[in-house]
Amino acid sequence: MTKEEKNWLDMVEYDLATAKQMQKSGRYVHVIFMCHLVIEKALKAIVCAEIKKVPPKTHDLIYLMTIGKIKLPGNLLDFVGIINNTGVVTRYPEDLAKLVHSYPKEIAERYLSQALEVVSCIKQDPRLKK
Repeated sequence: MTKEEKNWLDMVEYDLATAKQMQKSGRYVHVIFMCHLVIEKALKAIVCAEIKKVPPKTHDLIYLMTIGKIKLPGNLLDFVGIINNTGVVTRYPEDLAKLVHSYPKEIAERYLSQALEVVSCIKQDPRLKK
């Protein structure tokens, strides 16, 4: 594993800890945001391994999966599609109250659990085991 790949994965762990703290404190929009971010950074570790250079500066998870030639099980792929759509709305909410209402505790818990599954699957990629 290269230094750059390890750095992306270290950021994943740091951001996962942040997501868990946001969950404990009831800041559920930030949990959703961090879930997107941890998946993005895990994907960037794979992209870095695949293309042998710095990954593109994008938040589009589907694009990163394509570049990284990443295959996920159907249920996790569906979740990545769902969380991909939260990237913009959690970064640039038009109506904070509506956004907070859209992501209650139950959804944040489910998203965090699924994000952990995605990250676990990505970390098993042989390109990160070198």
